[in-house]
Amino acid sequence: MKKRICKNSELELSVLGTGCWAFGGGEYWGQQNQDDVNEVVRASVDNGINYFDTAEAYNDGRSESSLGKAINGIPRDKILVGTKVSPSNCYKKTLVEHCDASLNRLQTDYIDLYMVHWPIHPHSIRHFTTDIHITENPPEISETLEALRFLKQQGKIRNFGVSNFSSTRLLDLPLEEIAVNELPYNLLCRAIEFDTLPLCKEKGIGVIGYMALLQGILADIYSSLGDVPVWQRRTRHFNCKSTEECRHGEEGAEKETNTALYGIRRICKETGFSMAEISIKWILENSAITCTLVGSRNREELEANVKAVSTPLSKEIKAELDRITFPLKEKLGNHFDYYESAENDRTK
Repeated sequence: MKKRICKNSELELSVLGTGCWAFGGGEYWGQQNQDDVNEVVRASVDNGINYFDTAEAYNDGRSESSLGKAINGIPRDKILVGTKVSPSNCYKKTLVEHCDASLNRLQTDYIDLYMVHWPIHPHSIRHFTTDIHITENPPEISETLEALRFLKQQGKIRNFGVSNFSSTRLLDLPLEEIAVNELPYNLLCRAIEFDTLPLCKEKGIGVIGYMALLQGILADIYSSLGDVPVWQRRTRHFNCKSTEECRHGEEGAEKETNTALYGIRRICKETGFSMAEISIKWILENSAITCTLVGSRNREELEANVKAVSTPLSKEIKAELDRITFPLKEKLGNHFDYYESAENDRTK
């Protein structure tokens, strides 16, 4: 398992990281057996994966608690733990309290990477709280940074970063202090390539990609877009009329998405790689991506994902995949909040 360095910090992450959102079980992903979690975490370490990513918001803290149980007994210097604080909890005192709560759930003395989950502004915060006092008086980024520096000085966190921050939001920060920006990135979600990814690369900010398989669509488990469960049909790829759960209000890009998937399937047939393998390999061909997260519900899924790292894509196949998915990239535009309209993009 290769590793890549985040230049603004000492962090050296495995190119494949274990996403822990499903850990602990919850409404979105359903039940998750703790024995399977334990096995996934240990198999991750056995396969050279050193980064584990969670958040206080995942399953109301149960993801952190589940990961904490799973890493118990594993030498701490063999793993890097990243978690995220919700933007509604980024007042100085509140952030420190929430970091302590995450430490308790994770059963660890320090967090290797502590991130602000979404940009700090009212529209973003409304997705985490209904408290009008908070939405009308959001935390100041200056006090958030003060709290993060304080936690770092105390040794409770070793590095801090952000998640879902576009280039415009990043420019409000002391970029030399930001270790990582966690961003959505896959063959069907390429918006960060416009300006956010180049800025991160220029300023030494590591990039952790999430949504590598677009919640199963790029694992080729659905024969058509119509087979995708309605709850997972909320992104801007889909016409908003296809599910009441959708909030972006746009016509979507189903034609371009279907065309891209058809082309990807053709390449899979020609190469013998599964769509999941092709998708992960394509991400890792981008040197600006430090690590890409994959969620695995059991050891078998993990080992299938690890298999993708063994051999790289040829330059010709990479270029063909770029070409196939370019019209979709252009259709969706420079907006990587895939659940909101371009006008309501929370990352801006």
